Amino acid sequence: FEFGLIIAYNGFARWVNHCMAAAGKADLGTLEILILHNITHRNRAKRLADVCFMLNIEDTHTVNYAVKKLVRHGLVSGKKTGKEIYYSSTEEGLELCNRYREVREKCLVEGLGLLDGDGAELSRIAATLRTLSGIYDQASRAASSL
Repeated sequence: FEFGLIIAYNGFARWVNHCMAAAGKADLGTLEILILHNITHRNRAKRLADVCFMLNIEDTHTVNYAVKKLVRHGLVSGKKTGKEIYYSSTEEGLELCNRYREVREKCLVEGLGLLDGDGAELSRIAATLRTLSGIYDQASRAASSL
């Protein structure tokens, strides 16, 4: 079972990187791509803590480093409000995410439609993955207290 999760994760990471390269940005890592999409989602500025929470990432340093890289690439900008910095996608970041979406639709979504015409099966799988995430989080807490 866990081997299946490992190969699914690695396949997903490879897909994300190849999709982004096809969209025009080959020098971003998987985490940076996922963070860019999260910051772009709903076109609403987000704090580092928001990104970590949404992506279920405990190590804020890796997210901070990735966001700084996205800022250097001109894909994300930050605006300080009080003690917090709120990050949002730049116009270039939005355009890149739109190109990524086009590649995703062409290469992935059409193929998934052949497997699951109405999306019900994929919705069930997504719900199962979220449940597994909670189970692994709880097991992680239990193991850390041993």
